[in-house]
Amino acid sequence: MTSPTAEDIVRRATTCFNSGKPDEARKLCEQGLRRAPGDAMLSHLLAAVLFSKSEIQPARRHIETSLTSRPGNAAAHLLAARIARAADDFDGALAHLDRAIAIAPQREAFLEKARTLDQAGLKPQAREAWRAILKVIPEHQEAASRLGRLAWEEGDHKGAIALLERAVAFDAPASVWFDLGLARQDLRDTGGAAAAYRKACEIKPDHAEAALNLGVVLQESGDLDSAMRAYAKAYRLRPQTFGTIAMALTSAPHGRLWLDEAALRHALGS
Repeated sequence: MTSPTAEDIVRRATTCFNSGKPDEARKLCEQGLRRAPGDAMLSHLLAAVLFSKSEIQPARRHIETSLTSRPGNAAAHLLAARIARAADDFDGALAHLDRAIAIAPQREAFLEKARTLDQAGLKPQAREAWRAILKVIPEHQEAASRLGRLAWEEGDHKGAIALLERAVAFDAPASVWFDLGLARQDLRDTGGAAAAYRKACEIKPDHAEAALNLGVVLQESGDLDSAMRAYAKAYRLRPQTFGTIAMALTSAPHGRLWLDEAALRHALGS
């Protein structure tokens, strides 16, 4: 009986991986590599399987083995870049991305480069990368949300709001709504900020920081009862918020003076 080829094993392993059976896929790849050490396809697929299981260093070794055999494979360079970024090797990730883009300038490689520049803290370069993506894909939520966050960090609150409202026009995660709340809060739009923080809490019920900030803006708007409910939720989710809550309650115009710390803890916990 003819032994399966590397291509046969790759097909079977890919089917297993796509069916949510990474351990079976891994076993097939490892069996194949014992028969064909250094095979580019098997090494690439095994790297992808290991990366999906957060086994970064073994994944990195296998993708480098694949690239040794096929240095001109853009998909392998893209995977190598993702693995390097996960290992905080941003220089290595960017080198792989530049190579992938030179071989095949695909959208995903440009997105990965923007993410890498962003994570590396290279804000001017990241901003330009995200702007280029948004120019080509005006509805790209991630680009709009990241540009909005960068604008907020620079103090451009109006610009941040415009970009973040553009991002939440689609099905946005809690983090984007939270950033929108921050920008609106900084412009003293307490009603708009409260709405954004509520949406963040709705999407991610354990978002303690959104609940805390919701309490702050509700208190600033004079709705202390609702603020206390938001503070109580934040405190239940993250007891370490107690100090911030106590300070907010005693320093804001619509606060209360709590002389007894235990009484405040009881009020928040009840």
